[in-house]
Amino acid sequence: MSKNNLLFELGNRIYERRKELNMTQKELAEAVELSIQSISSIELGKKAVRPENLVNICRALDVSADYLLFGERSEKQLEPVAEMISRLGGDDLELLKTIIKRMST
Repeated sequence: MSKNNLLFELGNRIYERRKELNMTQKELAEAVELSIQSISSIELGKKAVRPENLVNICRALDVSADYLLFGERSEKQLEPVAEMISRLGGDDLELLKTIIKRMST
């Protein structure tokens, strides 16, 4: 994979996670002490992220570096979902299985 693709994928995951949290670029920039322009360039894959900034971004977005770098969610990130699933009854659990199967094909 080329450097440009890696930067694009990293930036896209940062963008997607920020949106999941309903966070603006300004809010993220303030949280990690970077400019809005830097956040924009990172999300667009136009700028590499220094290691210390990556750590700060991970903390601000409450996600692992593995997720941002490789797209792999940690068990910690999946715990809230597993907790909700464990409370489902039989019919709802079967419905969820069907939904997941359709989404993964």
